[in-house]
Amino acid sequence: MLILSEINIYPVKSLGGISLQNSEVTDRGLKYDRRWLIINEEEKFITQRTHPQLALIKTKISGNKLILGHKTKEVSPLVIPIHHESVETVLVTIWHDLVEARIVGKYADEWLSEALDIKCRLVYMHDETLRFVDRTYAAENEIVGFADAYPFMMIGQSSLDDLNNRLKEKLPMNRFRPNFVFTGGEAFEEDKWKKIRVGEVTFSVVKPCSRCVTTTVNQDTAEKNEEPLKTLSTYRSVDNKIYFGQNLLHEGTGILKVGDEIEILEWK
Repeated sequence: MLILSEINIYPVKSLGGISLQNSEVTDRGLKYDRRWLIINEEEKFITQRTHPQLALIKTKISGNKLILGHKTKEVSPLVIPIHHESVETVLVTIWHDLVEARIVGKYADEWLSEALDIKCRLVYMHDETLRFVDRTYAAENEIVGFADAYPFMMIGQSSLDDLNNRLKEKLPMNRFRPNFVFTGGEAFEEDKWKKIRVGEVTFSVVKPCSRCVTTTVNQDTAEKNEEPLKTLSTYRSVDNKIYFGQNLLHEGTGILKVGDEIEILEWK
């Protein structure tokens, strides 16, 4: 039996994630997932690829507030209203997209700039902003928040177990920052799926997830290493890209819960 074992959201792209027991699937992904983004002085997005210290910022949602803290520095938490009153907007660049976002506020910019030791700003994707998924894989003009390209990413626990059996030091799942983790099935079984149902929501498995240097960043210390990319490159590389996990698109909305059964509707 295939069982949904983890649900994770990452409210601010490339900062710490939040593990949930249940979550709402909205039009652009899990509720609150990657709706905030850190940008540099050129209004371009920044991530752990170039700034591994982002891993040290932890996130929490309490009521109608997003709360940021630092894992190693003794600083007061940053408290951000989820429902933004700010109407000041800026055009931000994320990969090949130019997206309108709302500026959270000077207080947030100052807190993050000090915590990360870089000059940066925090922005929010409001509901009126529509960022479309790559039309090569989209079916119904699906939209996405500030995730790299797709609203969801799923990995099987068996796939991580297979990798860890090849590594000298085992790695936790948070290196790969998935939205969904499932138990049961063989290693990389998710590669064979085309359409699945989880709880009350149907998903299309549209594209394997290519992995970058963020996977080499320890999410507790921000230290970088050569693994897991070194080992993954020996058996999960296609056309000079390393794949681990699958990107998903969804049909409709609904509630997902840890413990939901995964039903395979169509195989590749």
